[in-house]
Amino acid sequence: MSTPPPPRQLLQAMFHAAIEAAQPAHCVPPHLPAPPRGRLVVIGAGKASAAMARAVEDNWPGPLSGLVVTRYGYKVPCQRITIVEAAHPVPDAAGMDAAQRILALVGGLSADDTVLCLISGGGSALLALPLPGVTLEDKQALNRALLKSGASIGEMNCVRRHLSAVKGGRLAAACHPAKVVTLLISDVPGDRPGDIASGPTVGDASTCDDALAIVRRYGIALPERIRAVLESGRGESVKPGDARLANTTTQLIATPQMALEAAAQVARAAGVTPHILGDSIEGEARDVGKVMAGIALQVAQRGQPFAPPCVLLSGGETTVTVRGDGRGGRNVEFLLALGVALDGQAAIHALAGDTDGVDGLEEIAGAYLAPDTLQRAWAQGLRPKDSLDNNDGHGFFQALGDSIVTGPTLTNVNDFRAIFISDTASGSAPT
Repeated sequence: MSTPPPPRQLLQAMFHAAIEAAQPAHCVPPHLPAPPRGRLVVIGAGKASAAMARAVEDNWPGPLSGLVVTRYGYKVPCQRITIVEAAHPVPDAAGMDAAQRILALVGGLSADDTVLCLISGGGSALLALPLPGVTLEDKQALNRALLKSGASIGEMNCVRRHLSAVKGGRLAAACHPAKVVTLLISDVPGDRPGDIASGPTVGDASTCDDALAIVRRYGIALPERIRAVLESGRGESVKPGDARLANTTTQLIATPQMALEAAAQVARAAGVTPHILGDSIEGEARDVGKVMAGIALQVAQRGQPFAPPCVLLSGGETTVTVRGDGRGGRNVEFLLALGVALDGQAAIHALAGDTDGVDGLEEIAGAYLAPDTLQRAWAQGLRPKDSLDNNDGHGFFQALGDSIVTGPTLTNVNDFRAIFISDTASGSAPT
């Protein structure tokens, strides 16, 4: 068996393999539709949408036109498809204008035309067009409250679908009677199409009452205009079975599971056995960190349920209930909680990062954890538990030089977590 590379090098190689597996240049071309008798109009939204548009242009044999909206800094040059940049995770006027322009593009199409819709994570914020009676400022305030509440991505998107003029199947309805083909790069646990960018081309079975129940569950104060839309039922989404959705199809072209399998192959090539624990793990990031620490310690100290050397892989989308004023994101929150729970256990290394290159609000993908992380932190006067209490994962790992910075990856298949336990995992690091 070959000797594995240094742990940090191995984990970073696995992370990059996961990102590469979801690159639009690889996953878009095999799923392009047949040329229509009429026009092909390309629309889309998400952090990967510009790169997806470029892949369409590079592989489409005939004429096309369109517009997609992506996050600031994620623009990719295209010749025939207009690329617009907007804000994420809190929407801005640029995203609202882009949504209006997309609706104008698909209006008046015929049954001979095809709309190719390119959707990826981040589309909920980027494709922001409030229903009549709701302002952009109302949606911005609600988005901020949802992001801090600890609500799951599915819960957040349920609320968003019932306040949008384009989400919850409304965009597909606007394309009728044209054929609509949606290519999805999933960033949500379970790969539910209705939760990817809040499902602009997918029928939605949830209701305004469901959205109100979520708001009550997390104690979110609603602007009066939003409350009126939900309580009146004016925010009802397009339901499954609606005749306007009869000529629509959706195809998942990249998922968190595919990314984890690519990372697992890198581990195997290095002589390390990978174990994928799940691609849709949710919950409070710090709680997931504690649970994963317990599993890693059992592997290291007991050889159960897996024998080292091995790597524990997982994906999904955890949440953070913000109580402090630090600089954080769900991946570094997970990693810091993991480190505190491991308490310097020898021979356990970990990496956690967001595959889009942005963890929370920072242009930092995630971070790396080593057995000596806590020691080095204490030597600098940092208190790991205090940093965790303050939701300051980025501040903590940046001070140690252990942040992972990728820049815009131009894709997004959610969170990547890898815990490497070497075959020398015995005993604890000195404290």
